[in-house]
Amino acid sequence: MGHAELTIQDQTASRRLSLDEYWMPFTPNREFKADPQMVVRAEGVWLWNDRGDKIIDASCGLFCVSAGHSRKEIAEAVGKQLRELDFCAPFLRAHPKQFELATRVAELTPGDLNRVFFANSGSESVDTAMKIALAYHQARGQSARNIFVSRERAYHGVNFGGVALSGLVNNRRKFGTGLPAVAHMRHTHLKENFFTKGEGAHGVELAEDLLRFVNLYGAENIAACFVEPIAGSSGCLVPPKGYLKRLREICDAHGILLVFDEVICGFGRTGQTFAAQSFGVTPDMITMAKGITNGAQPMGAVAASERIHDTIMGAAPEGAIEFFHGYTYSGHPAACAAALATLDVYKKDGLFERGRELSPYFLDAVFSLKDIPVVADIRGYGMFAAIDVHPDGAPGRRGQAFQKKLFANGLNLKTTGDCAILAPPLIADRSHVDLIADILRKTLVTL
Repeated sequence: MGHAELTIQDQTASRRLSLDEYWMPFTPNREFKADPQMVVRAEGVWLWNDRGDKIIDASCGLFCVSAGHSRKEIAEAVGKQLRELDFCAPFLRAHPKQFELATRVAELTPGDLNRVFFANSGSESVDTAMKIALAYHQARGQSARNIFVSRERAYHGVNFGGVALSGLVNNRRKFGTGLPAVAHMRHTHLKENFFTKGEGAHGVELAEDLLRFVNLYGAENIAACFVEPIAGSSGCLVPPKGYLKRLREICDAHGILLVFDEVICGFGRTGQTFAAQSFGVTPDMITMAKGITNGAQPMGAVAASERIHDTIMGAAPEGAIEFFHGYTYSGHPAACAAALATLDVYKKDGLFERGRELSPYFLDAVFSLKDIPVVADIRGYGMFAAIDVHPDGAPGRRGQAFQKKLFANGLNLKTTGDCAILAPPLIADRSHVDLIADILRKTLVTL
C-alpha cells in the first residue's frame, strides 16, 4: 500500500493528516483511504465533513446519539467529573456515581431487573451476561447448563462470546465458532411479512425452535436464550406477533434464562425505555450500551433480576468474591457522569415520548419509498427502520455504493450488506424526517 494523506481544514489553518497508521474497524480500509469520508464536527441531528458540508445523521452515529450530538449538559458533566475524580479502581473500591447510576437504571428497567453490572460496551455486556447465566446455574447446583441458544442473523458483539452467539457469517468466518456450545434458532425475516409496519402476522411458530433444542439437548443443559427484541445490525428485524411471549413461556417451562440484548433497542428507540416494555415481555437480563451515555463515553451494562443476583451472592462463602468478573473501567467516573446527565436529558426533554409521537410520521415517510423499483423490502418499529435494496451481483456491493452516495448527498446512515438502517435522533422533528426521506428517494432512484 502507498502512503495516504488528507488535508484537514480547521477553523484557523489547514494541516496534513497521515491515514496510514490507524487500522479502521468494520471498514474497507483501502477503499476508505482512497476516498476518505471524514466527520469533523457534530451538533443536534447534523454532522459536518472536512469540506464544510452539512449532513443529516439518520442513524444516531451508530445508534448511540438519541439525544442529539454534542449535548452541552453531558460534556459539562464529564468535564466536571474528570476535574473532581478522574479514575477510581473498581475492584475493592467504589465512587458514589456508580451506585447513583445503578439506582437510576433500575428505576427504568421492567420487573425486578434491579441489579446492574457495568461494562464498557455492548460486546462486554453480552459476555458479562453469559458469565452471569453460567454462575447462576452453578450457584443453584445445575452446572451442566452451559449451552446457549441464539438466532441466525443475530448480532451480539465482537468478543468471542458474542461472536459465538451471533448469526452473521462475516463476523464468524475468519474466527471459527468461538464457544462451541451455542445453538442457533432460525431468524424471523419472512417474505410473508415484507413491507409490514411493526410486528408481522407470520412466524410466531419459529419460537418453537427453542423447544426443538430443549428436546435435542435436554433443558437441563441449556443456560440461556439470547435474543435482540428487534435484531438491529442485521437490518431492523421486527419480531412476529407473539414470538417473544412464546420464547418467554418456553424458557419459564424449562428453567432457561431469557436475555434481551437491547444495546440498540434500549433508551427510547421503540417508544418505551426498553423494547421489553414495548412488547410486554420481561426477560431475566437486559444488556445495554450505546444510548446509556448518548455515545459521549464508552459504557455498557447488564441489568439482572434480583433472583439471579441473590442466588449468586447466597452461594458464595462469607467474605469471598461472589462473581469473578469485571473490567478496569467498569463504572468509570466519567462514563457514570455522562450516563447520569444523559438520563436527565431524556427525562427533561421527554425524548422517549417525543420519539413515540414521531414514530407514525417517520414510518409513513420511510414506507412511502416502496414504489421505487430497487427497493426489495421495508420494515420498521418505533424510530427504527430498514430498507433492503435488490442485490447487484455480489452481496453488499449495491448497499456499499448506496451509503456512499447518501453521504455525498447529505445523509449518514449505517448499511449492512444491501440493507440501509435508519435510527434518527429522538430530537428529530417532521422537517428532519422529510429531508431524510427526500435524500433517500433522490439516491435510491439512481441505484
